Amino acid sequence: MDWSSILERQALWQADRALEFRLSELEAIELYTNAPLHQLMNAAHMRRNAMHGPEKVTYLIDRNINYTNICTINCQFCSFYRPPGHEETYTQTTDEISERIHELEKIEGVRILMQGGVNPELDFEWYEDLIRELCNRHPTIDIDCFSPIEIEGIAEVSQLTTLEVLKRLKDAGMHGLPGGGAEMLVEDVRKDVSPKKGSPLNWLRVMEEAQSLGLTTSATNVIGFGESFAQRVEHMRRIRELQDSSLENYSSGFTSFIAWPVQLEVNSFGRRNRGQNKVQLGSGSSEYLRHVAVSRLFLDCIPNIQSSWPTMGIKTAQLALFGGANDVGSTMMEENVVSASGTTKFQASERELQDVILRAGFSPQRRDSDYVLLDTPLKGTPTEGLASPPPVQY
Repeated sequence: MDWSSILERQALWQADRALEFRLSELEAIELYTNAPLHQLMNAAHMRRNAMHGPEKVTYLIDRNINYTNICTINCQFCSFYRPPGHEETYTQTTDEISERIHELEKIEGVRILMQGGVNPELDFEWYEDLIRELCNRHPTIDIDCFSPIEIEGIAEVSQLTTLEVLKRLKDAGMHGLPGGGAEMLVEDVRKDVSPKKGSPLNWLRVMEEAQSLGLTTSATNVIGFGESFAQRVEHMRRIRELQDSSLENYSSGFTSFIAWPVQLEVNSFGRRNRGQNKVQLGSGSSEYLRHVAVSRLFLDCIPNIQSSWPTMGIKTAQLALFGGANDVGSTMMEENVVSASGTTKFQASERELQDVILRAGFSPQRRDSDYVLLDTPLKGTPTEGLASPPPVQY
């Protein structure tokens, strides 16, 4: 089946008959390879409207807190980590983290995303006490923290299973397990760029355990490692299979899918991109937009697709709203991991996100990390100075 026939059929999609219209892996590869970008994005936009309506684009007021930069995994594309014993290592205290949350509360934030590295110097009680104390001090803030590889590291140090670690952290007040560290759930790619992270099955297992406990979870994807279109689809297929299983068994699955390109500026992996290379690494705007569009069509069981402004820039993230994305992510009051790899835009005010959404013709809508919609006061007059009123998408 060629790309045009595939898109014609996708245009007939209905929520109550989603499985009838489900894209196969071969169909997704065909769209990647041959579909014109504007027609692919239009099909994804139609799907986004069918799932969410054409009016709203959501966003979150939160803060990323990177509690430690000590890590033993040594991913080639990471510029943030420092090995144990390095002079630039740090681990924040509970009071330091709490102060950052106080700053978030002042701007009506609702969630922290707290991640670091696999730090063998911290015992399990440190994590447990930290979560419990933060919940006591900040009862209105959702604490979404760590990643599957961090949970594995905590389990190894504490000689507990990953499920036991998750249960105890949830009892301490942990709200969700973000989907960081997935990158590319393909064995060959993973062995090349982050061999110490182990099999993709480890990431999937820990995420399933989190979903079985009712923790809020998200799925992520990093592209641009030199992988093929087929490998990108394999990553999404594994995400989709877990989502199908978790929704059936636990009624709880991924809230969203977030993809972004690997950053090449300041890390050992990026140095492969200099001189003559067999494969061109990284990902430009058009390739990113194509990936967002295919993911919206392929991941029919995941409700939300998030655009990534910290890696792609505000304007490309705005374009993604016309190619399948229904969410612009968060204000990211603080971010240290992606910015360490060379991005220059890693903070946005609420007014700035509202402006991006309004200028695209949508209505901005605050949410929490479970995608529950919140009251949304407009900040100032975001559209002032426009030569004409913003377009209307509904």
